[in-house]
Amino acid sequence: MRRPKWIRLLGVVLALTMVAAACGDDDDDAVDAGGEGGGEEIESVPGFDGETIRLGVITPTTGPVAVIGNPLTEGNKVYWESVNAQGGVAGRYPVELEIVDSKYDAPTAVQQYNRIKNDVVMFNQLLGTPIVNALREQLTDDNIVGQPASLDAFWVRVQHLLPIGGPYQIQAINAMDWVVNQGGLTGGGEGGGEDEGTTGRAQEDAPVICFAGHDDPYGDAGKEGLDFAAEELGFEIAADVRFEATATAEQMGAQVGQLSSAGCEVVFLTAVPSTAGAILGASAQGGFAPQWIGQSPTWVNALAASPIAEYLAANFHLVAEGPEWGDTSVPGMAQMMEDVEEFAPEQGPDIYFAFGYGASWAVHQVLEAAVENGDLSREGIVEAMNGIDALQFDGLFGEYPYGPPEERVPPRVSRIFEVVPGEENPLRAISEEFSSEAAEAFEFE
Repeated sequence: MRRPKWIRLLGVVLALTMVAAACGDDDDDAVDAGGEGGGEEIESVPGFDGETIRLGVITPTTGPVAVIGNPLTEGNKVYWESVNAQGGVAGRYPVELEIVDSKYDAPTAVQQYNRIKNDVVMFNQLLGTPIVNALREQLTDDNIVGQPASLDAFWVRVQHLLPIGGPYQIQAINAMDWVVNQGGLTGGGEGGGEDEGTTGRAQEDAPVICFAGHDDPYGDAGKEGLDFAAEELGFEIAADVRFEATATAEQMGAQVGQLSSAGCEVVFLTAVPSTAGAILGASAQGGFAPQWIGQSPTWVNALAASPIAEYLAANFHLVAEGPEWGDTSVPGMAQMMEDVEEFAPEQGPDIYFAFGYGASWAVHQVLEAAVENGDLSREGIVEAMNGIDALQFDGLFGEYPYGPPEERVPPRVSRIFEVVPGEENPLRAISEEFSSEAAEAFEFE
């Protein structure tokens, strides 16, 4: 949990006092640890030279998925700029990011990982389900922890991953509960949460529900959640339509035709913004207008200013986690807004920026625990991560009970958003954050 600024400033003063007291140490390869481990020494390790902690970021900075990668990385940066302004981790160790371009291509990401892995203590960001899948075994072999900027439920039980947030599968399950039990198809989501959805449809009267998504592990994650929802809520999936991660609107005619022919009234969409825009644009052009519900990474605010903005306002909803941008009644959002004002005043509303900020917040909690233990080695970071009772985000994301992988309990909450073209923040929450009974029943294996 982030501390109020006056407490953090006091921590800096105390830390500087400890540094001054330690200046007589003759060992240039170790420094005194802060916190309760103040009498211990932290040895220099790959990624930590005794003064500065270096973290890796493997993300698409170019190509179509850079619309996610770049704002997410900005969120990473702003969080650490705020921490560094207070002296760094434990008030003593500033953090630097080593950012490399994956191009959202698994072989490129593997090359970049091998290039920088010995220069960082862990990875602050690994963006994309295909990328995390490509690196997962190497992280284990190298005993390096990485934070996946991906919400696949598969990461929950992987030792060398530091997932945050409710998984994609949970998003799909909650979205379908919103449609089937909370009246979402006819706008019943205005009341939102689990206690307010009184206009729901009977299960036997469920709409015709379909799936459209990437033909890759990312798409499979969304489909897994939809499959579970179908079993729990008692509906059939009328069509499962896939497309390549590079597909354009001109290439989406067949997919739109399949969905239309199946009579789809609701389509759950698992895509990145470029492919989401492609299939939504092709649908608008072809006069196909179901209710679309997009998994969180389908969205980018530029869509609300595109030629299909009115189509989206009428036919598209987003399922995600956390409050509306700028809702300072939520302490975690208030903290982020304060840091945005100070370190990135030109930053506008962006769900990926918020995720990147939260991801760094999680990494910070692990590093604080590692410094307190006096060990920033790869083994020390794994031990620190496993010793955390819960990752806390003050409402920016759901609390995540942690510990060893078998004890992790991901958040199961989601919120539904609608598109409001012309607004600075074009995503408006139309539900409270809720967790459905079906989502509570999903098991992470």
